[in-house]
Amino acid sequence: MTTQAKHSSAALPLGFQWGAVKAGIKASGKLDLAVAIAPKGANAAAMFTSNQLVAAPVTVGRRHLISTSGRVSAVLVNAGNANCATGAAGIDACEATCRAAAEAFGCVFDQVFPSSTGIIGVPFPADKVIAAMPAIKQALGSTVEHAETFARAIMTTDTKMKVDYAVIADQSAGTEIRIFGTTKGAGMIHPQLGMPPAPPHATMLAYIFTDLVADSAELTALLQPSVERSFNSISIDGDTSTNDTVLLIASGASGIKLDHSNRAAFEAELNRVCASLAHKIVDDGEGVGHVVTLHITGARDAAEAKQVAKAIAHSPLCKTAWSSADPNWGRLMAATGYSGVPFDPNRVKVSIGPHLVFADGLRVPSFDKAATHATMMEREYTITIDLGQGKGECRFLTCDLTAEYVAINADYSS
Repeated sequence: MTTQAKHSSAALPLGFQWGAVKAGIKASGKLDLAVAIAPKGANAAAMFTSNQLVAAPVTVGRRHLISTSGRVSAVLVNAGNANCATGAAGIDACEATCRAAAEAFGCVFDQVFPSSTGIIGVPFPADKVIAAMPAIKQALGSTVEHAETFARAIMTTDTKMKVDYAVIADQSAGTEIRIFGTTKGAGMIHPQLGMPPAPPHATMLAYIFTDLVADSAELTALLQPSVERSFNSISIDGDTSTNDTVLLIASGASGIKLDHSNRAAFEAELNRVCASLAHKIVDDGEGVGHVVTLHITGARDAAEAKQVAKAIAHSPLCKTAWSSADPNWGRLMAATGYSGVPFDPNRVKVSIGPHLVFADGLRVPSFDKAATHATMMEREYTITIDLGQGKGECRFLTCDLTAEYVAINADYSS
C-alpha cells in the first residue's frame, strides 16, 4: 500500500456525527454542551491527567474504557463546570448524563465517554445536560460546520477554535484515511498525561477522530508517543489540570486496516495534527505575548533534556523576562542549574534565536544585547541550550508570563 499525506480543511473522517447546543451551563450563555457519536461504534484509546485530584468524568471515563475494552459510541463534553471535587454526587451526576446520552443515541451506557471543563468545586448541573439531549440530538450532523461547532462548544477561556485535519491517501486503491482533531485550553496548562490504570495534569481536552480500522491496543500504541512529543511537551503556566484528557477514536468506516504499509504515514499525520493542536493551545494562552520553543540538546538522554526545559518553562523569572524581551541569559542558566540535572557549566552553550549569548562558563564577548532583544520582540523564537554531555534532546513549547495572565486569573472564579 502506497500512501501520500495531504491536508484539507474539508477532510472529515467517516462514521461520526458532531453537534453542540446551549445547555445553560456557561454564565455567558454560549455553546456549552458538545456531542460526537459513532452510530456504528468505534474503538478508542485515552490518556488522562496525572493530577491526584481527579474530576468525576475522568474517573467515569476510565471505568467505561476498561469495561468496554475501549469501545466508544458517544463522546459527551460540557464546558463551564469541571465536575471536580464534587464527591459521590459528582460521580452520580456524570453517570446520569451518560445514561441520558445512551438513551438518546441508542448505545450502551458505558460506551459513552464523558469530559468536563470549567470551574472546580461547583455542583454539577446534570439536569441541564439531560434536558438538552433532545436538542443536541437534532443538532447532529457530519459536515465541517457540525464538527467545528463541537470545537467551539468545548472552549472556556480560549479565544480561538482549535482544529486540524489530515488525509492519508492510498493512491493505488483510491481510498483514504481521514483525521479530524480538536482541542481546548488556554490556561492551567501543563498536561502530564498517562494511561490507565497508572496514576494519571483551564483544562486541556483533545479529541482526535479517524476512520482508520484499528483496535484499542493499536490506538494506544499510536497515541502514547504522539502525546509525549506534543501535549506532554507544552506548558503555559505549569499548572496541571484535574480534567486533562486526550482521546483517539477510530470508527473503522474507511475500511482501511492499520498495517505495515500505512502505519508510517498515519503516524506522521497523527503526530503533525497533535503537534499543531498543542501549538495552538500555547499560541492562544491566557495573556501570551511570545511563544518560546526551548530546544535542549547535549543531554545524557531525552528525559533529562525535558527536565531542564520544564525548569526553565516554569520559572517566573524567565517567563517575565520574555514578556519584556529581556535577553537575561543568567535566568536561563540559573533555572538550568536548579533543574536537578547534573552538568558542567563550562560546557554549556546558550543561544537566543541565532545569537550565541553564553559559552565556556561566561557571557560571550560578542554578545549583542540589542540584536538579541530584537529577536525576542518577535511573536515566536527558539532558545537553544546545549548541555554538552550527550545526544539527548527535546523541544518544549512554552510562553511568557504577562500582566494580562494575572488579570484573567485574578478575576476567574473557582
